[in-house]
Amino acid sequence: MNQWRSIDSKLSLDGKCANRDHGSMIIQAYHLYVERIDRTKNMARFYAMSIEPNLFGEACLTRRWGRIGTNGQTISHHFATEREAVNLFLDLLRRKKGRGYSTVARDNDIARRELV
Repeated sequence: MNQWRSIDSKLSLDGKCANRDHGSMIIQAYHLYVERIDRTKNMARFYAMSIEPNLFGEACLTRRWGRIGTNGQTISHHFATEREAVNLFLDLLRRKKGRGYSTVARDNDIARRELV
């Protein structure tokens, strides 16, 4: 006979568990896309970053950069905690802003402004 118990494990899915295992979850989404365009230097660059969890529960900071219109290059950094990934994300953001990169309005944002 199957003996059902209200709590059959100590996982957070049970609801009554005191500890919460949020250690490997990404709490907030981090996505960035910036561009640097200088027509006098024939420069049209993009830089994109995002932080997402990988299959092993680590925080993964993925960076893409290159000339606008190309796939560019990609590199991924893996961190044990989200905080470490966010620290590098913010440091790289400061560097890019200092070099003249700026955020770009998306097509939806431009269309919304034209309607108003």
